[in-house]
Amino acid sequence: MPEEIQKNQRLDPAAPLVFDVRRLGRRPGSMSRISRSVPAPADLGLDVIGVPEGADLELDLRLETVHDGVLVSATARAPVVGECVRCLEPISEGLEVAFAELFVFPGRDGDPETHWLQDDLVDLEPVLRDAVVLTLPLRPLCREDCPGLCSQCGARLAENPGHGHQQSDPRWAALQGLLPREE
Repeated sequence: MPEEIQKNQRLDPAAPLVFDVRRLGRRPGSMSRISRSVPAPADLGLDVIGVPEGADLELDLRLETVHDGVLVSATARAPVVGECVRCLEPISEGLEVAFAELFVFPGRDGDPETHWLQDDLVDLEPVLRDAVVLTLPLRPLCREDCPGLCSQCGARLAENPGHGHQQSDPRWAALQGLLPREE
């Protein structure tokens, strides 16, 4: 089954997140370290925050042959941009994420979630995407105590802390005439 999938999806050895592991061979214990800066792929993030396409993505990899395949342990660092979900201010920060994944040799047992070696190539893009997306906040904030925007006029409450609107509830309007006016 995995071989059929592999024949339909050929990896491009020149792709920035595809790594050749042929030098490691198939002897358990062989290891290689790689540090590389690559451009970030498209759509690496969520709707409100993510790594910009083409941004420098710094990778530190440890590729190690084990009995069933190649274990890839990695740390990725990248800039993250987005906007605060409360006040819509731009957010710009750095992200560091660590991940590890086993890429199984063809001919071994696996399940639908197994990552397979293909022609001695490892494609880190899906694994990197999962690690980055799971690390990003679902509701990014510019700061923890961000007050957000005024629900009436959209003014930033952080810039105008005393901001407010005098509104009376129309259901109580008849009672306002019963109280004496303060002058």
